[in-house]
Amino acid sequence: MRFYTQEDISAFDNVRFLHIKTAKAGHLFTITLARPGKRNAFTPTMAEEIIFALAYAHYEADIRCVVLKAEGPVFCAGADLSAFHDTSANTLNPNLPTIREEARLGDAFSELLKPCIAQVEGAVLAGGFLMICGCTFVFSVPEATFSLPEIKRGIWPMQVMASLLPIIPQRKILEMSVTGRAYSGQETLEMGLVTHLADREKIATEVNALAMQICNSAPLAIQSGIQGLQKIQNLPQSEQHAFLKSELYKLLQTEDAQEGALAFKEKREPIWKGK
Repeated sequence: MRFYTQEDISAFDNVRFLHIKTAKAGHLFTITLARPGKRNAFTPTMAEEIIFALAYAHYEADIRCVVLKAEGPVFCAGADLSAFHDTSANTLNPNLPTIREEARLGDAFSELLKPCIAQVEGAVLAGGFLMICGCTFVFSVPEATFSLPEIKRGIWPMQVMASLLPIIPQRKILEMSVTGRAYSGQETLEMGLVTHLADREKIATEVNALAMQICNSAPLAIQSGIQGLQKIQNLPQSEQHAFLKSELYKLLQTEDAQEGALAFKEKREPIWKGK
């Protein structure tokens, strides 16, 4: 990951976060946006904290799935523009290792290479899309709304366009950006931005059920598959099958692939090592 190295995340246990909370239970890692008084709008420091937590999940072999959720009635209101324009409004976190590139949430989520589930129970606005677009699955309550209101402030959701482009058509991106209107959970489900709708009293249970299913699946195969899918997007179509065949051959040589075949033969659950 370009933002933090494996050496950087060795300090993870000693870092006290200011704007997020993290928790690890077995193979599951949870990141909670914890700035509810500011509608979880992220400052430069909060963005770095999120990226550092993602880097930890990326490098920590024992983590197989990430859940992203938020405190308060708003999932994320986007960037806290006052903190980005006025450095004095951005509280620094002295315990956080120095980030190696300018913080970009869209790139950080795409480099995770592990399944990430967003648990959305409130509105998502503007730069909040950088996070949900970077998740593999997005569970939302029906009453949550999704909007890109930047045009109403004389600006444009520039980086969000890059995150949205693999998910929804260009015309829909322009519609959302030009109108700035709020879309319902059902509308975003139909356009593919949200992957699952769940009632508020059931969403945590449904997210956890999927997370456990992921945690019980072959971790190395999942990571290789995610990475393979990303790489073929930069290859000519004539080279994609040959590349993916070579990736499959590599997987067939792994301990997990041998364990999977043996477990199937012996009619038992496989014991994954991620090797």
